[in-house]
Amino acid sequence: MNLQQLRAVRETSHQHFNLTLVAQALHTTQPAISRQIRELEQELGVELFTRHGKRLTGHTDAGREIVPIVERLLQEQANLRTAAADFRSRDAGELVVATTHTQARYALPRVVARFRRKFPHVKLAFHQSEPQRIVDAVRSGEADIGIATESLARATDLLSFPCYTWNHVVVAPPDHPLARATRPTLADVAAYPIVTYEVIFTGRPHIDEAFARAGITPDIVLTALDSDVIKTYVREGLGIGIIAAMAFDARADSDLAAIDAAHLFASNVTRLAIRRGVALRSYVYDFIELFAPTLTRTVIGHALRATAAPEASGYSI
Repeated sequence: MNLQQLRAVRETSHQHFNLTLVAQALHTTQPAISRQIRELEQELGVELFTRHGKRLTGHTDAGREIVPIVERLLQEQANLRTAAADFRSRDAGELVVATTHTQARYALPRVVARFRRKFPHVKLAFHQSEPQRIVDAVRSGEADIGIATESLARATDLLSFPCYTWNHVVVAPPDHPLARATRPTLADVAAYPIVTYEVIFTGRPHIDEAFARAGITPDIVLTALDSDVIKTYVREGLGIGIIAAMAFDARADSDLAAIDAAHLFASNVTRLAIRRGVALRSYVYDFIELFAPTLTRTVIGHALRATAAPEASGYSI
């Protein structure tokens, strides 16, 4: 049994049994992957995957039991390297954060500035993407931390923690009729063309759900991935905007009015996710606590040590 065989088995599960994608991910050939899987199966005395001809189609009963063990073995191998690296140098290394544009642009700058002052030799990298891609990046180990509003709580194979709640605001030119409304209704908002987020981004499901419950079909004329684009097109007169409250800066956006929409759309929860069973560098704990002060090393460590069932991994504090 060797690490190459274990990686082949793990990646085959991750790539939904597509050996072409497995070979690409592991930078080898498809015959080499097939051979590594067969050799491990022969050593264990059981088949891990069902087959149709030469094609893998799923897990056998043995595979469903053994593949999670393979995952844990490889995770522990990575943890050994992490622990050793932390002892060699606690203040140097790399931290990769997968997050959305809104979090990177509005929620993280002050955190990053404080973190850089404390850990000037840690290389920070942000991977900005859509919520499901953030889940995938954390799950695969491509990112150490995932931060997003959508999707993290549903990824039950990850540990996710609530960090803070936020609401939407409606933005419009200062002379717009809505700017004079202290408590507009959904019907008031829907009377104008709307510019807002793409369906999978930044609390958009709560916007759609609110209009659907009210039986209103809003005129959404443009969608975008980030708040800056939305505000730009509101300034161009395409319509009113619905954005995250954190994305409105009274000074930078002085040419726009922000109308509170907390009574119109449900609150959103930004969450932070890590892999279950992972060993974290010391500076990763510091970054997490800077972002969400309630998520101390004790809280994170307790969650990582817990042996709760996967469905309990949407951790609450």
